[in-house]
Amino acid sequence: MEIKEIKSNKKQYIDLLLLADEQESMIDRYLERGIMYILIDKGKVRSECVITVENGNTVEIKNIATYPEDQKLSNLLCK
Repeated sequence: MEIKEIKSNKKQYIDLLLLADEQESMIDRYLERGIMYILIDKGKVRSECVITVENGNTVEIKNIATYPEDQKLSNLLCK
């Protein structure tokens, strides 16, 4: 497994982002200023997380999602 920061073209993961936030207009409000990470396992993106820094010292999770077929730990370990 690998965790990778995504610095550009974050909208390529819109299908995964929409699992956690159903309104694309809301995603647009934080996506570009947010720090995005994806989890890759066996060459496939499984999860994502977007965080923002608020007020200089507070970090907020804005979006976190895992594809439904990957939501059970045993699924990841047995693939």
